[in-house]
Formats: sequence, C-alpha cells, structure tokens
Amino acid sequence: MIRAKSPAAERNKGPILEVLRRVLPAEGLVLEIASGSGQHVVHFADGLPHLRFLPSDPSAEARESIAAHLAHAALSNVLLPRALDVTSSGWEASIDEALAAIVCINMIHIAPLEAMYGLFRGAAARLGPGAPLVLYGPYRFHGAFLAPSNEAFSRDLASRNPAWGVRDIDEVAEAAGSAGFTMEEPVAMPANNHVVVLRRAERHGAA
Repeated sequence: MIRAKSPAAERNKGPILEVLRRVLPAEGLVLEIASGSGQHVVHFADGLPHLRFLPSDPSAEARESIAAHLAHAALSNVLLPRALDVTSSGWEASIDEALAAIVCINMIHIAPLEAMYGLFRGAAARLGPGAPLVLYGPYRFHGAFLAPSNEAFSRDLASRNPAWGVRDIDEVAEAAGSAGFTMEEPVAMPANNHVVVLRRAERHGAA
C-alpha cells in the first residue's frame, strides 16, 4: 500500500493540531470526515493520545493510503478507515459508537453543497449538546475573499466542477444553524485559511 503525501497537509497539520488541543473534549471518539491521505489523522492521534480517532473517506484509494499511514505509525488510538459519504442519506447510522467530536478538513469547498448539508445533518444526529464539529479550509467573509489567492483558487475549483468553490462564512453559519449548531469565532490560520468550530446546541428544535 502507498502512503500518499500532500505537501499542504504537511504544512497545516501542526497549526490545526494546536487548535484541536483547545477545542476537542478530554476523551472519547473523534470521527474525521474526508480524511484524504491520512496524514492529518495520524498526526492528530499522535498528538492527542487521550482521544480515539476514526478516519473515513468515500474513496477506496484514500482509505488504502490512510491504512498505510496507520500501519507505519503503529498507533493504538486510531481505528481502521471507514467508507463514509456524507451526501448519502443516513451515513451517520453506520457508526455504532458514540462520538465525542467530528473533524472535517478541506472538504466543503471541494464538494457540492449537498456534502456540507449532509455533514451537518448527520453530525447533528450523532453529537451531543456542546460537542464540536470542527471545519478547516478557506472561506469568503460576508461576500469578500480575504486574498486574491483564495479568489483564484475558487475560480479554479469552479472550472473543474461548477458545484465546487470557496464557501461564504455566512452561508456556512446559516446551514449549521438550521441543523442545530452555533458557530464560534473563526480562528485565522496560515495561508488565509480558518478553523471553524461549530457546537451542537443544547436543545435544537425544542418547543
């Protein structure tokens, strides 16, 4: 099996881990959606040994790379990757264990909007009150790009697939709120990216 390596993942895994140290719970199982190469989950699991991690990806090729990274790292707090596709209705029902948090890095802009909505719906069904759903990636803020590079990146994504593109933080907040999440202040990261922490509301939909 080949351990795929993304230069971007190597650059951002350290800064993301520092935010996760602050926002993830003290114990429990953390589901990673769209784990990609597997570099992130191995780094996070090594740096947060008090937590258990469950990587996932709809791509068989990605899952092979994740498994190869896990075999090389020999960590005891990471489960084998699952085949999860958040655009499939009821994807969250395939996970038997209770989830303490969900992490999703660099997905919602390289996927149709249905992926974001599906992620939020499934996360709302599985996370308890106050539990975090942590996103990472580039965002527009109130209609404006933070840098020309982000705007160029969004145009490039749209040229490859019209359903892709850098999402606006207001759009993300609205979709998250509809699913029962509140958004904390986004955390600025290197290269004009942000970590967005969503918290499951105490009683979403209560009369």
